[in-house]
Amino acid sequence: MTAGLGADSKTDILVTGANGFIGAAVVRELVERGAGARLRVLVRRPMPAWMAGAGVAEWRGDLTDATGLAGVCTGVTTLVHLASHIGGDADLCTAVNEDGTRNLLAEARRAGVRRPLYLSTCAVYRDGDHRGATESVRLPDDVAAPGGSALVTDPSSATSRSRLAAERLVREAGGVVLRPHLVYGAGDRHVVPTLVRWLRAVPAWAEGGSARTSVIAAGDLAKVIAAFALDPGLGRAGEVFHAADPRPVRVRSLLTSVCEALDLPLPAADLRLDEHRARTRAALAWLSEHQYSLLTRDHWYESSRVWARTGESPGPGLDVRLAEAAYWYREVLGIKESVARI
Repeated sequence: MTAGLGADSKTDILVTGANGFIGAAVVRELVERGAGARLRVLVRRPMPAWMAGAGVAEWRGDLTDATGLAGVCTGVTTLVHLASHIGGDADLCTAVNEDGTRNLLAEARRAGVRRPLYLSTCAVYRDGDHRGATESVRLPDDVAAPGGSALVTDPSSATSRSRLAAERLVREAGGVVLRPHLVYGAGDRHVVPTLVRWLRAVPAWAEGGSARTSVIAAGDLAKVIAAFALDPGLGRAGEVFHAADPRPVRVRSLLTSVCEALDLPLPAADLRLDEHRARTRAALAWLSEHQYSLLTRDHWYESSRVWARTGESPGPGLDVRLAEAAYWYREVLGIKESVARI
């Protein structure tokens, strides 16, 4: 199916970003749950053959082109919006993430879609020490209620500002928002690759690697998204969920698991945070202060609600999921299989 040819009457779930890292995992999960023939995907380039073979319908279009989206939501009852632009030009982030979401929601509204689902990020929060706080939509100028969440939605990057703007549009439309933190697994080109480059450039712990963080494997996140897609009644209008393994991990444990999965040496030294930051700044000038903070300060979020609501399992945990994705990371990072493993 391409734009302008009309909508397949059998498809009632629309997934955007289906060719992406998380989008492909979500489509695969929905296919495995028997929903392949119900799926329509909005993509800019052809979907892979396995999707077509599973009966998935394709709509070729771009979020920034409102004309090309005309009719994309016809017959759709569930919109799963996973597409986003990450990094780069601020204007492009706004065009795709905010204006593109507005274009898509306009089509969804015309088609009668009442509860869109949007994949956002915990990066919409103001940076700081995040220690087990619950979901928050509080703005910088809001007065915090006594005993309330310490989290404030005040992102530092153009990407996250535009995704927060998209969140608000979705919530105003009666939709549900999911906020993961660090997502890893086959297809990941950001989290584990960045950790490996960091370890290679600065082979030392930052104050023992004691910071805690929230992580989730793409396949486990896909289970959560599939549950909402197949039962839109799971989420209330405007509701926000953290989407992470409810068991936070130490950065030291995360890096150790990465090294063990990929047969890389563990850091031998332990540096004070100021010295570690100076070495990182000299070796990896492209790593922002916010990105460094994510790796050295607590960033973990109370995430039990989404699992209780969906009835899904958060999975076997970091070590198992990283081992399952080791082949992907070896290929992306050019790491050869060790003789011991062979």
